[in-house]
Amino acid sequence: MIETDLYDIFQGQLAAFLLVLTRTSGIFFISPFFGGLTIPANFRAGTAVAMAILIFPVLVKETTITAPANIWMFAGTVVQELAIGWMIGFISFVVMAAINMSGKIMDLQVGFAVANLMDPNSGQQTPLIGGFLHNLATIYFLVVNGHHFIIAALVESFRSVPLDGLVWNQSLAEFMIDLTAGVFLTGMKIAMPVTFAILITNVGMGILARTMPQMNIFVIGIPMHLLIGLFMLAMLMPFYVLFLDVMFSEMYADISTAIRLISP
Repeated sequence: MIETDLYDIFQGQLAAFLLVLTRTSGIFFISPFFGGLTIPANFRAGTAVAMAILIFPVLVKETTITAPANIWMFAGTVVQELAIGWMIGFISFVVMAAINMSGKIMDLQVGFAVANLMDPNSGQQTPLIGGFLHNLATIYFLVVNGHHFIIAALVESFRSVPLDGLVWNQSLAEFMIDLTAGVFLTGMKIAMPVTFAILITNVGMGILARTMPQMNIFVIGIPMHLLIGLFMLAMLMPFYVLFLDVMFSEMYADISTAIRLISP
C-alpha cells in the first residue's frame, strides 16, 4: 500500500522526533505563562520546536527510541503524547483557576461583581480582584522559576513514560477529578478571610439597623463593604505570597504523582 511505503520512509528518527515535539507542544495549550493567548502562536510553536530539538538528542543517548509499527498506531501514539503534555499543563493551570475562583468570591462579597475586566490571557471576562490576584500569582510564578519546573517535569516525563509507553490507570481519573474539585476548596480558603470579615460587617450593620431604624443602612453598607474588603485584601498580601509557595509546592507534587500514575 502507498501509505505503508510512505510510512516506511517516514519511520525512524523523524517519527520519534515528531512524537517528542507532540508531547512538548502539549504544555503550550493551557499551562500558566506558556499557554497564555498574549504569547504569539508563532513564538509558542518555535519554542516547542526548540525544546524538542534540545530534548531529543538526550533521549536518543539515554534510551532506544522506536516509532510505532504503522501509521495508524502512530496516530494513536500522537494522541497519547499530546495528552501527557496537556496533563502537565492542566495540573499547573488548576492553581490559577483556584485563584480566579477566590477572586470571584471576593468580588461578590465586596461589591465588585458588577464590574469585570477582559483578561487578554484567556480571552474571557475576569473579576477585578481575581485579575489582580491572578497577575500577581503569574509574576510570582516566574520569579520562583515555576516555568523552569514545568520544563523539568516535561523532561522527567520522558524518563518515566517513554514514547508510546503510556499506561492507563484508573487512579489517574480519580486523581484528576479530585484535583479539579480542589479548585473550589482552594478558592474558598483564599477568599475566607475577606468573606468572614464581610460577614461580621453584615452582622454588625444588622444590629445597627435594629437599634437605629432611622439610619439608611443600605447607603452605609456599600462603601463599608468596599472599605472592609480592600483593607482585608491589603492585610492578606504578605500571607498570600506564602500561600502561593504552598500552592506551587503542591502543584509540583501533583505533577510528579500524575506522571508516576501513567508510568509503566
